[in-house]
Amino acid sequence: MNWASLQGLLSGVNKYSTALGRIWLSVVFIFRVLVFVVAAEDVWDDEQKDFVCNTKQPGCPNVCYDEFFPVSHVRLWALQLILVTCPSLLVVMHVAYRQERERKYRLKHGPNAPSLYDNPNKKRGGLWWTYLLSLIFKAAVDSGFLYTFHCLYQGHYDMPRVVACSESPCPHTVDCYISRPTEKKVFIYFMVATAVICILLNLSEVTYLVGKRCLEIVGPRHRRSRRRSRLHDSCPPYALSQGEHPQDGNSLLMKAGVATVDTGGYP
Repeated sequence: MNWASLQGLLSGVNKYSTALGRIWLSVVFIFRVLVFVVAAEDVWDDEQKDFVCNTKQPGCPNVCYDEFFPVSHVRLWALQLILVTCPSLLVVMHVAYRQERERKYRLKHGPNAPSLYDNPNKKRGGLWWTYLLSLIFKAAVDSGFLYTFHCLYQGHYDMPRVVACSESPCPHTVDCYISRPTEKKVFIYFMVATAVICILLNLSEVTYLVGKRCLEIVGPRHRRSRRRSRLHDSCPPYALSQGEHPQDGNSLLMKAGVATVDTGGYP
């Protein structure tokens, strides 16, 4: 698999990502993809060939290997990395769709025509929702694979040196030996830990985006209401309309006095 081309595609998402999104992309390609390609594949390259059992019964080592390793760790992680990066491709396709729509609009109305989007370099409208859903999907994919890994291996992240197998066609309980168990255990813990970190980064970015959007919506309304309340408190009664503030007795007396003086001045 050409992981470099996938990295080139996903690098375009950095333009619309937050700081947490850039950290997530760095963790995926440095601590997950790079470690997987450079080291993990070589560690599990001899997993079935060097899975040796102390019996000469044909088929017994294969059955025992399938019993203890129903799905290869390497293939499971490869599928996980492919699916966890697919949602970012949705953002890339959405951005390409917006750029193509903008290009056709300018060809039709001229290069000086106003842009179709208020902030084309920011996440607004449908692009914001696409980005948010991609974060949720990435967190769900990593969580689903961790749960699958937990169910397949019964929550045992340790890699034993010797396993006992009594599956048919083995004649009796035989001992089978796993190659490089300590090295494999280290990589298992590392891949699980990086997946958990990516989940936390995705959930943190979702919280940040939703909180920021709520502040953008609620903040201006709150400021307008406070401005109106300050204006209401600072204006004198005579500067407001008669329908907003009922007149008290002093104001009525003052108006009556003014009316009397005005009447007395005329012949």
